Amino acid sequence: MKIYVASSWRNQHQPFVVETLRRLGYEVYDFRNPAPGDHGFHWSEIDEEWQDWTPEAYRRALNHPIAESGFAADLAALTSCDVCVLVLPCGRSAHAEHFWHMGRGKPGVIYLPEPIEPELMYKLGACRICVGLDEVYVAIGAIGRELAVAAAKEKPCQCLS
Repeated sequence: MKIYVASSWRNQHQPFVVETLRRLGYEVYDFRNPAPGDHGFHWSEIDEEWQDWTPEAYRRALNHPIAESGFAADLAALTSCDVCVLVLPCGRSAHAEHFWHMGRGKPGVIYLPEPIEPELMYKLGACRICVGLDEVYVAIGAIGRELAVAAAKEKPCQCLS
């Protein structure tokens, strides 16, 4: 099963979540290290003064080849994943990724490893809200079983015919 971990560069839990899920045998996309030798997209690669951009400069930067490449890598992984795990706290991009994934009818998990400000609208896309990595593991296992059952219904077994 392919898992996309959506979170923030500032989230201290993200590396441990990625590492733990990989140790459990899952194929996990890590936006911080999407491929060997690739340490993920950073706005500073486009401009060291990125935090001072005007709205117009930001809009132009979205079309920069480095931004296009980073977006393509993340979108390809998000499109091909089976489940998206949103690790809180995180920012706008991770939320957009998680809810875009859910909007495509795919399952998602929200992991709350620490206290955060409550958000009612997480009810929109969280079939599973987990407060421990053990709960994330159980939720992903349940999603895997659900996906297997759905796939079996789409392709009836031919072994008895």
